[in-house]
Parts: sequence; C-alpha cells; structure tokens
Amino acid sequence: MTDPRDPVDPPAGAFAPPPQSSPFPPLAGDGPADPQSDWNTGADAHDLSVGSGRLAALRRFAFPPDEPPGEAELAARDLRWTGRVILTATVVLLVFNAASLQSWARQQPVGWVAGTVRAVGDAWAERVALLGTDQPRRGIREAWEAFRQARFIAPAQGADGRD
Repeated sequence: MTDPRDPVDPPAGAFAPPPQSSPFPPLAGDGPADPQSDWNTGADAHDLSVGSGRLAALRRFAFPPDEPPGEAELAARDLRWTGRVILTATVVLLVFNAASLQSWARQQPVGWVAGTVRAVGDAWAERVALLGTDQPRRGIREAWEAFRQARFIAPAQGADGRD
C-alpha cells in the first residue's frame, strides 16, 4: 500500500561507467614464464566422439545410441525401485524385529488363521533368536527399561528435616 503523499521515485537511469583503473596493483616485475607444456595444441575434445575409420563406423552401426526413455518406461522404473525398497525394508524388519511380528500376531482375533500366524510368528522368532539378530533390539529394550526404572536419589536431609 502506498500513501498518495509519498514522493514519486525518479526513473532508473543508466549505470555509472566502470572505473578505468584496476583496484589491484600490478605485480612487481614480470614473473617467470609458464613452463613448457605437453598439451597437444591441435587436439579437439569433439574429435573423440566422432571417430574415424571402419572400427568407428562399425561401433555406430552395432551399438546405436538408445532412445531416451518415455513416460511409461520412467514410471515402470520408478515402480520397480519402489518395490525393491519396500521389499528390502520388509526383509530387514522381519529379520531384526521379529518380536513385533509376534506381538502383532497375538493381537489378532481368535481363529484358525490367527492361530496359524501366531505359530509361524513364534517359530520365526525362535529361528531369528538362534541367529542372534534379535540382540540389538533386545539390548535397546533393556536399556530403555533400565532408564524407565531409574530412580533419582533425593538429597540427604538433616535430622530436623532441613538441609
């Protein structure tokens, strides 16, 4: 919001010309000349991709450049990547967090499916315990329980109840 009493800004003009003298002082004397280089002055980086001769022609014929992927190919690639990530996360959780599978199976309503899942979860937890992959979870759980059980000792008081 502008106040109608504000002065009108002047229109922008041309920038000031740059200073003619350099702000950096010249070096004292001419330094040593650059060392002789082994750079091939006739080399051109674009020559590498063009190639010449029969072998280069055979390469271009036998291995033509691929077409850029379309929208469908990109979507399929992204879907494959997502599936791999979900599968990897599931396997890691099954191996290192089998107790949660057991807990979940015990929370299901009673029935033959829940009983089967419970039996499979118990068997899986036993196998994982034999491998020792439940040790990190067990250690973290024990540390958390010890922290929860910690009691802080009150400062000692005198016989009359004062510090």
